[in-house]
Amino acid sequence: MTLHDWIDELCDALDIDVEVDEGLILDVARDAAHSVERPAAPITTYLLGYAAALHEANPEKLEELAGRATALAETWGGASDEDDFDVPVETDVDIDIDEQLVDAD
Repeated sequence: MTLHDWIDELCDALDIDVEVDEGLILDVARDAAHSVERPAAPITTYLLGYAAALHEANPEKLEELAGRATALAETWGGASDEDDFDVPVETDVDIDIDEQLVDAD
């Protein structure tokens, strides 16, 4: 299965009929991940899609909106190579790896 196949199946599952410029979306995600921080990638692409829907965006408008997102990401400068994951994760589970038994069956 390819990325294009996944997109087709996902559109069917979401009951939408849309042409997807996956290259454009992936470029925006990459720019957000590298210039802001990794978790910014899916959030940025989600908000780009939301904005496109609100503006009833045609391909040209989508490219304009994507350009705005990329320009903002490139000027953000918040990312650091040492700490790409800045999102705190809370958990009630305390696991001691040394005490865990793993069954290979």
